[in-house]
Amino acid sequence: MYPHERSLVKKLKDKPFALLGVNSDDDLKALKPRLKEESITWRSFWNGPKGTRGPISAEWNVRGWPTIYIVDHKGVIRAKNKRGDAMEEAVMELLAEVDDEK
Repeated sequence: MYPHERSLVKKLKDKPFALLGVNSDDDLKALKPRLKEESITWRSFWNGPKGTRGPISAEWNVRGWPTIYIVDHKGVIRAKNKRGDAMEEAVMELLAEVDDEK
């Protein structure tokens, strides 16, 4: 999954697009080197020492990992759990909507 996310971040670097991650590892000290190893260049928030039962996943009602939310420029969740090409297609559709509003 990370290779596709890295390519999407690179492809859309000049677009109104942001990729945000939430990591469920329970050990923050072990997490930091792993983010570097995996070349995670986007913001990745730590879900806390409770791992998958941390505050972010609780607030967003996440029950499985990974869970992907695609949120539009108005903050509305427009798709959930799209991966790979389907994720990219959904993002591109939302970017087209932004362009249409200009």
